[in-house]
Amino acid sequence: MMKLAVFASGSGSNFQALALAAKEERLQAEIALLVCDNSEAYAVKRAEQLNIPVFSFRAREYDNKAAFENEIVEKLKEAGVDLIVLAGYMRLIGPTLLNAFEKQIINIHPSLLPAFPGKNAIGQAWEKGVKITGVTVHFVDEGMDTGPIIAQEAVAVKKTDSLQSLTLAIQAAEHRVYPETIQLLIEKRTLEGSPYNDHQASIN
Repeated sequence: MMKLAVFASGSGSNFQALALAAKEERLQAEIALLVCDNSEAYAVKRAEQLNIPVFSFRAREYDNKAAFENEIVEKLKEAGVDLIVLAGYMRLIGPTLLNAFEKQIINIHPSLLPAFPGKNAIGQAWEKGVKITGVTVHFVDEGMDTGPIIAQEAVAVKKTDSLQSLTLAIQAAEHRVYPETIQLLIEKRTLEGSPYNDHQASIN
């Protein structure tokens, strides 16, 4: 069974959704590790409740990004991790992790990329007054939400929406799309016996 490491910085709602999907066998994978850059994050509490191992760290306690990413790589290899799944991880991935897990790091972003990359994507879309936004799953590269797109799902902005209701709708889409997309990647890798070189795994 494929082993995943989930990276999170905050509440961990996507982490929880992935853990539930794995428990219900909708996602045929084991979440082997939660990596978190904030030991006080609620994601850590979720992991503890689910008996999922946690590696938490404080970036400022290291000399540089390479130093803490080297330690992360060691923890990932110890856990036998096959795929890194970013879920609200608020740091750009550096060369150390990118090189160690080439084409094996994915992220979910709450917009239809390339629109509204970076922080506060839902707020950006709301302020722009768009009629349609959504979620994107993509491979991670050295840029800010610039990697090859794997899957997208649109979310309509209703006339009755508030920023809060739109946020809830996008989160619901994330919690559905992310496990489905990861499962497709797992099935593709199982069938082809190779990493995820082909980025055409769209589910929409």
